[in-house]
Amino acid sequence: MNHFDPYGVFSAYVPGFTEMLIDYYEREQSERDQEFNDIWRIIRPMLQPLYDVLGQYYVPRNVSRHIFRVVVQLTLQHKSEGSGSLDQRVQQLLYTVKTNSPWIMVVLQAYRVPEKEIDHIVKTVIRDVLEHIGYQPEQDFRKWESLGGVLSSGPAVASWGGNRLDVFARGPEHELLHKWWDGGRWSDWEHLPGALTSSPAAVSWGANRIDVFARGPQHELLHKWWDGGRWSEWESLGGVLTSSPAVASWGENRLDVFVRGEDRHLYHKWWDGGHWSEWENLGGVITSAPEAVSWGGNRIDVFARGTKRELVHKWWDGVRWSDWEDLGGVLTSSPAAASRRANRLDVFARGANQELVYKYWDGERWSDFLSLDGRLTSEPAAVAWGKNRLDVFARGEQHELLHRWKG
Repeated sequence: MNHFDPYGVFSAYVPGFTEMLIDYYEREQSERDQEFNDIWRIIRPMLQPLYDVLGQYYVPRNVSRHIFRVVVQLTLQHKSEGSGSLDQRVQQLLYTVKTNSPWIMVVLQAYRVPEKEIDHIVKTVIRDVLEHIGYQPEQDFRKWESLGGVLSSGPAVASWGGNRLDVFARGPEHELLHKWWDGGRWSDWEHLPGALTSSPAAVSWGANRIDVFARGPQHELLHKWWDGGRWSEWESLGGVLTSSPAVASWGENRLDVFVRGEDRHLYHKWWDGGHWSEWENLGGVITSAPEAVSWGGNRIDVFARGTKRELVHKWWDGVRWSDWEDLGGVLTSSPAAASRRANRLDVFARGANQELVYKYWDGERWSDFLSLDGRLTSEPAAVAWGKNRLDVFARGEQHELLHRWKG
């Protein structure tokens, strides 16, 4: 199948004609090819370095994107025609792309992209497609492992350094349970006193520092911290909580805590390094505990379940709070969120069949929900301690702590 050249003579004379043709072509392609949509969703985050390379030659992003999509489509159409090793198949498909869509070379050479660079870019896209044909989302994640224990709530997790994990949950006596990974092994469970009436929340804002929050017996917010030498006593921060809390930190000695109030609105309280604020009402109607994460200075993203069991999202950009946005899905728990790098978000929840479901923001758009396996009896918890590392925890059918990871 030959693809038309959207960069013909009309685009030279009619402003916006190129963009109109691209949009029309991609809309038709998207509607007719589910396999394309599945592969594109998977490899799209991997293409950012290629956008960056072409951007150095001032190739517009929408032009690069269209070229990538055509290469993906051609690779899928001719995937069974190649033979030999992966490298040989990639080379054969490069010839197919050049034969079927010679305009790609013409357009990129017009931007003075060297032929060798064009070949490398096209081959990278082809390789990504071939490596992900038949891909299942759970292949990125290790299988669930059991870390034992008897949990009476969902877990919380924080990381204060590379290859360091601290996991918390409520125990059978409503005490706080703590278990940690030091880079070489998991500790035994540590029992810390308390009278918790919710799942805990945890965050770290510095090396060997952890702050833990939970709801107390009067439905108040409780706070406990590790300073590198010892655990503090619990302190009461007031409020009337109807959910577990959530906490994020976007800077040293900065804490932002979120809860659901009696009116089902989202409430916010923060520590600025010197004192705690009063409670701020951020509105909304949420039907689960909130979740919060930060991927940069003065940036916070908050998630919760909405009235239709959908995922809802609200964020602080350093100046103001956004409105709530509906991200769809069918959640049977509160969500969990992690960020591996700037402008990247990974969100998890329990789905309609008690499985783990997963949705991510790649810096430009949200993915569809991906269904992972599992039989969860609580909301999940998630954390990232590296740009490609994600750790997810939940309670299993035996009330034990379950763990899986990616990266």
